[in-house]
Amino acid sequence: MAKNNQRRLMSEINVVPYIDVMLVLLIIFMVTAPLLTQGIEVELPDAAAEPLDDDLLRDYQPLILSINADGDLFLNIGKDEEQAIDEATVVARTLAVLRREPQTPILVRADETVAYGRVVTAMVLLQQAGAKKLGFVTDAMEELPVRRE
Repeated sequence: MAKNNQRRLMSEINVVPYIDVMLVLLIIFMVTAPLLTQGIEVELPDAAAEPLDDDLLRDYQPLILSINADGDLFLNIGKDEEQAIDEATVVARTLAVLRREPQTPILVRADETVAYGRVVTAMVLLQQAGAKKLGFVTDAMEELPVRRE
């Protein structure tokens, strides 16, 4: 009679608590993911230009010099990418990257309201560090208006 009153061990796993935890984590990640985007707020100019070679970008992470509307300079390397740096730091960091990997693509990402002279100054800094080729980051444009006569 003692055998009939004993409870059988349950060999199934209750997955309901795990589903609850997963849903909570999913909601947390969905809320925080948009907050994790990094970068400097820049209004890029529109241009109908050819995209860069995918093979080059796949092999090397590009060095991007950003110039915001106030003319502040930012590099996508270093401790804090969202803190403005001075011109000497731009030259030093670019020089270090190019010494380590001379094929690194170098891109300039400037706000469309930045004075032309500031963009030229930034390009001169990159050339002083040894950059041979520079590219510009722009927003894609539908089509250039063509005037036919």
